[in-house]
Amino acid sequence: MPKAARRTFVLVTTPVALVALIGAAAPAATGSKGVGDPYFPLAGNGGYHVEHYDLTLGYDPGTRHLDGKAVLTARATQRLTRFDLDFKGLTVTGLTVGHAKAAFRRDGQELVVTPRRALSKGERFSVTVTYKGKPGPVKDPDGSLDGWIPTDDGAFVAGEPQGAMTWFPANNHPKDKSSYDFTITVPKGRTAVANGVLRSQRTTHGKTTFRWRQSEPMAAYLATATVGKFKVEQFTTRDGIRVYNAVDAREAAAAAPVLKKLPSVLEWESKLFGRYPFRAAGSIVDHAPNVGYALETQSRPVYDRAPDLSTLVHENAHQWFGDSVSLTSWKDIWLNEGFATYAEWLYAEQHGGDSAQKAFDDLYAKPASDELWEFPPGDPGSGGNIFGTPVYARGAMTLHVLRTTVGDRAFFGILRAWAGGHRDGHGTTAQFERLAEKVSGKKLDGLFKTWLYTPGKPNRP
Repeated sequence: MPKAARRTFVLVTTPVALVALIGAAAPAATGSKGVGDPYFPLAGNGGYHVEHYDLTLGYDPGTRHLDGKAVLTARATQRLTRFDLDFKGLTVTGLTVGHAKAAFRRDGQELVVTPRRALSKGERFSVTVTYKGKPGPVKDPDGSLDGWIPTDDGAFVAGEPQGAMTWFPANNHPKDKSSYDFTITVPKGRTAVANGVLRSQRTTHGKTTFRWRQSEPMAAYLATATVGKFKVEQFTTRDGIRVYNAVDAREAAAAAPVLKKLPSVLEWESKLFGRYPFRAAGSIVDHAPNVGYALETQSRPVYDRAPDLSTLVHENAHQWFGDSVSLTSWKDIWLNEGFATYAEWLYAEQHGGDSAQKAFDDLYAKPASDELWEFPPGDPGSGGNIFGTPVYARGAMTLHVLRTTVGDRAFFGILRAWAGGHRDGHGTTAQFERLAEKVSGKKLDGLFKTWLYTPGKPNRP
């Protein structure tokens, strides 16, 4: 369950509260380098909110060269004489704010922009960045890679938690969610798959251009532009969800029986968690054996190999828990991974497999020295731990203890209220705790303190 094997292995309006959240920490006229995340202090940027990204990319898998143009439509949350973008590795060839050239410099992963004139608080503005080079991944604190990861026929693009900045300039923290348009041109015979709905596909002069639109707000780390030689399947479910599956031929035989279950999995999850949050769904099944994980890229999870059914259930549960309802801090990652892992338990329980209670009991039987009890899931302690076993497994155990404490009716009501009440937005552990108490009518602070925050193996509930 660490990331190396994990089973995770148009414009949108911005609520006033979110604008305040993004910009609150920034100095008077300079956007801050980060949004203050305790594990990734340089992630995100203060002083503005990106409403929309329009990304135009051209990628040649043979030379691994990328040409890019990113147009960010943003709104200043304070007066700005300077602001940062998260962008690492590629060469910037031009930058404008509005229609005027702007000064810029590189400072590690920060692209520091000085517009020709100061931007007023509340002002809507655009930033256009052109760039080129050979994108590559970034190494995470746990040693795994994310971002633009080249493959033998294209690229596996998965950005959790830091990798978006390896292929486009971004406000790269889950606090900032935006709509997206993608225009991706690749050699004929390759397919470029991004988030949301495929708007068009056109081949000319030996190249194919794919246009994608993700209308619902999305955190930058959930964006993808995966490229490869894929077999494509498209259909619409009886609930009106547009499904697009792209599968590497080397994985097709193993993937087919699992992907066939996607509509029924989405239908089951919708009954449990509430209406599916996006217009589109699907899967990207790549052949990327050196990656070692899957990711819940919004509306269309990306898998490094043919997934098993539990992985499919897990990644699509994230569409509610992690994608639609996003984090405000990476410290709260259990709200993503614990929930998606518990969805696996529930699916097995309701489809002829082991009960959630048995899954809990099997884990609880592990000795106090086991890695399961190494740190509490509500406070992993570092970015290197956010994909550790306790976040997934003990996070799921916390939900099971909650379920057995409040009863099924209240528990499933809590899940639906959480997904529905924070749809297209954000949530914190403290908010979830308050919601659980409100829906159940029970005092639950002791339960959450024990299972989320107390080091070591808790006493059996």
